[in-house]
Amino acid sequence: MERSLVEAQSIPFAPIQTGQLRGKNPLTALANAGKMIVGVQQSLALLADYRPDVCFVTGGYVCTPVAIACRLRRVPLLIYLPDLTPGLAIRWLSLLAQRVAVSFPETAASFGRKGVVTGYPVRQALLDAVQDRETARRELGRVLGIEWGNDAQLPLLLVFGGSQGSRSVNRAIWSALPHLLPLAHIVHVIGVRDWPLLAENQPSLPDELARRYHPVDYLHDEMALALAGADLALARAGASTLAEFPIARLPSVLVPLPISGGHQFPNAHKLADEGGAVIVRDEALGEKLLPVLTDLLQRESRRLEMGAAVAKLAVPQAALNIARQLVDLGAGRREGVERPAYA
Repeated sequence: MERSLVEAQSIPFAPIQTGQLRGKNPLTALANAGKMIVGVQQSLALLADYRPDVCFVTGGYVCTPVAIACRLRRVPLLIYLPDLTPGLAIRWLSLLAQRVAVSFPETAASFGRKGVVTGYPVRQALLDAVQDRETARRELGRVLGIEWGNDAQLPLLLVFGGSQGSRSVNRAIWSALPHLLPLAHIVHVIGVRDWPLLAENQPSLPDELARRYHPVDYLHDEMALALAGADLALARAGASTLAEFPIARLPSVLVPLPISGGHQFPNAHKLADEGGAVIVRDEALGEKLLPVLTDLLQRESRRLEMGAAVAKLAVPQAALNIARQLVDLGAGRREGVERPAYA
């Protein structure tokens, strides 16, 4: 997926080998260690070719070969940590980095003098779309072929489960459709993996309700319009929610992914503690999701309060903040000096 997204922006893409060492059996770990060594060699070759002044990575074991190669070639390294809490890979990579950019002050404390608060960058399309919510919703309808009809004044619920979708969220929404559609339009981003399950799981609905349900397999460029035009979101609690929901002033019901080290729970609690989100645990979807969504869809004042609360976390200049850090590190290398982090 990364290759297609990067090349779509006309940016050169060069794959390298790597492997995860944690939580694997000894044979798999040994094989992945071999891939890691090959990845370091590939990264050294790339550095010799590109001759960069600075390197920017976003953490995770996939970045490890590049980070090691940069350390060997004395190329300054900036890590961006999208999640609220650092995982093991980020903590290890931070030892190789000159700076670690983070979204919130409480995260920066984990990295001492290397930590710098930049905010979480979002795409320009979202910054543009949120300037006019009604226009964003009309444009979303145009690109998705939706006719909002005489009930266009109903709130719009946006449902998505990350890049791969979420089967538990999908099934919970399908079960709740007869009860939710009298209250709202629903744009449901099912995910490519679960898209074939739609036909057998979507309940039979009267025409009046069926035309308020708008399932799609995946949104890319259109996602900015969906976030800007929605009145409420149901989503996992990936790192992007920490930036996109505040920028869009979007209240949400968050269902943290119960695996991957539980890193989505701190993200969800950050938004919930600010008053901008309600958390429903994955195992409680069947019992709690419908009453929570019903309550929020019926209470516009509550949604507006949540939107105002989550908006306090927005940092629209985050991308510029990160760019300044990169320029400063690159300039420092050319001048042969080690520059401290700055906010």
